Amino acid sequence: MAKKTKKTTAPADAQKNGRTTRPRTLPADDAFTFQPLVPNTPAPNAVGQKKSWFENEDFWKNYGPIMFDSAHWAEAPGVAAAVQKIAGLKKGARILDAGCGPGRISVELALLGLDVTGVDIIQAELDAAAETADDEGVDIALVNADLRTYTTDRPFDAAVNLYTSFGYCDTMEEDVQILRHICGAIKDDGWFIMEMTSREIAVRYFTPGEWFERAGKTVLTEFTVEGAWEGLRSRWVLIDNKTGGRIEHEFVQRLYSAVELKRLLLGVGFSSAEVYGDFAFAPYNENAKTMVIVARK
Repeated sequence: MAKKTKKTTAPADAQKNGRTTRPRTLPADDAFTFQPLVPNTPAPNAVGQKKSWFENEDFWKNYGPIMFDSAHWAEAPGVAAAVQKIAGLKKGARILDAGCGPGRISVELALLGLDVTGVDIIQAELDAAAETADDEGVDIALVNADLRTYTTDRPFDAAVNLYTSFGYCDTMEEDVQILRHICGAIKDDGWFIMEMTSREIAVRYFTPGEWFERAGKTVLTEFTVEGAWEGLRSRWVLIDNKTGGRIEHEFVQRLYSAVELKRLLLGVGFSSAEVYGDFAFAPYNENAKTMVIVARK
């Protein structure tokens, strides 16, 4: 099927039996020795006390076309097909795209006949997802919600969190809240498929920076390590090729090793969690280019 140009938030010139019960308690934070990833900024006592950078709609309007470029849209059908195969989802099965962004994966899952709900904290991203779904002739339920507090009274057969859409909260506990609420939204025996840059992958492919041109902008990036590889600080500078206008943004991703993240998933309620190097179940070893975790509740 010929694919139409996908929408972003900026103007165009811009994946049962025999289950064993696992402990429901979480490993203590000090087992991981994480340090605060936002220096000199006190962590909030509760979700909602202060806004995180990823809640800023202007950020996504400016940086969305850079992050979700044509190459990432082109790989979406293959990722969606892999998710359906891994979870054994039949047409009509309900799936949650947790952190759906502009609907890159949600739309492809819907095209496969799945009943898709996309959740995101940014309304402009949901609006872009709705427009793309309309262009493709599919229906998607789109919910504006914070994954740290998201709940549903209709559990899903499966859920996904893809394209390194995890690890950006100021505290580890907020990250755990996201995993806990995703687990709570899935049926017993349901699947959770997660794909992201792990600590091991970040170390293997670390580069201090690069520059490239995309969406009418010259993009300059700088990367530095936080703590003992506890986080990766990224600085992105966009220079408009027509006007010379310049904006920049800096953020930190908390880096989890495969073992750490597997322990967290088991701690929030999943009964199993297996780690792979891609969606085809390649080994998670020195040749892995990403981390894919397939968890079952």
